[in-house]
Amino acid sequence: MATATRLIQRFRNFLAGRNLQAKLALRYTEISKRTQPPPRLPVGPSHKFANNYYCGRDGRREALPPVVVAAGRKTLAAGAPAGSSGSAVTTAEKKPVTPGPPLRKWELSKDQPYL
Repeated sequence: MATATRLIQRFRNFLAGRNLQAKLALRYTEISKRTQPPPRLPVGPSHKFANNYYCGRDGRREALPPVVVAAGRKTLAAGAPAGSSGSAVTTAEKKPVTPGPPLRKWELSKDQPYL
């Protein structure tokens, strides 16, 4: 509104029924002070003037892969029996699961026996 000419401003004010430029400067109620106090930051290792390289302050360089403190579960050695050696229960190996209905056997057509 401030960039309009005086004629356009008066025409706009007439159509609006009020002065649109009267409250233009007061639209922001909270205006901060022009002079700000300096920030109060805690002193840390990055405030040194010398011997303050970025590679020493980079937190990504200090990250390491996770360390296993305790194993979650015990594992059996390969070839060791799971239960007692005298148990008569044997487990049959499971076939791999395939999605969908079971596959049919393919047959050669009877009209062309020599393929």
